[in-house]
Amino acid sequence: MAIRYKSKEEIELIRASSLLVGKTLAEVAKVIRPGIQTSELDRVAEQFILDNGAKPSFKGYNGYPATLCVSVNSVVVHGIPGKYELQDGDIVSVDCGVFMNGFHGDSAYTFCVGMVKAEVVELLEITRICLMKGVETAIAGRRLGDISYIIQETAESHGYSVVRELVGHGVGRNLHEAPEVPNYGKRGSGPILQEGLVIAIEPMINLGKKSVKTESDGWAIRTLDNKPSAHFEHTVAVGSGKVDVLSTFEYIENVLKKQVIS
Repeated sequence: MAIRYKSKEEIELIRASSLLVGKTLAEVAKVIRPGIQTSELDRVAEQFILDNGAKPSFKGYNGYPATLCVSVNSVVVHGIPGKYELQDGDIVSVDCGVFMNGFHGDSAYTFCVGMVKAEVVELLEITRICLMKGVETAIAGRRLGDISYIIQETAESHGYSVVRELVGHGVGRNLHEAPEVPNYGKRGSGPILQEGLVIAIEPMINLGKKSVKTESDGWAIRTLDNKPSAHFEHTVAVGSGKVDVLSTFEYIENVLKKQVIS
């Protein structure tokens, strides 16, 4: 599959979709608490997306049945929302895509539910750092493998492991486009990054070993050792000298700050 480079106008449309993803995840942040069913998170997100004149990217994609991927604790990604009630001490990755004005946006954030163990909070913090280091590397003239390398190096230097089977990806008129963006790899390998490339960078980092399995529903990917996994994702445009981050966690974190204050 050939890489499709985006014009400045197209990047702005992807930014609009990606910012709506951030606002949707902020709506989800408002209701995440012990006792809420994951299906309710999905309902809130879908209604908000539709109210804003957009469509959920994930619903119906290859038969996926929901608006969000809601992945709790040892589920890495692709958890289907359902009757499970979030528990105090859980972590939950919420991945969301939005389709608007002909273009997709994609982002994910891992939330703490109530009081989470310190070692798991640290996993989230380092995964977030993996994301930011990967994002900072998405500069024209570097290579795709440079992004993969810095994510792997950051995770493994803190004693964590990197999921191999799942990768980031190009984003545009299609939810998943070329190139794939692995979270492990060699510095200086892969295609040269060029302006106009839009990619989703999404580290999936495990507290335990890297091995994963697919659950019986055919979607949810769980760590084989059943230890927690964290996941953060931004959609970015490669720039000259500086990356352009099209998605944002700002809306989410404004909600979380208010919850701490109250």
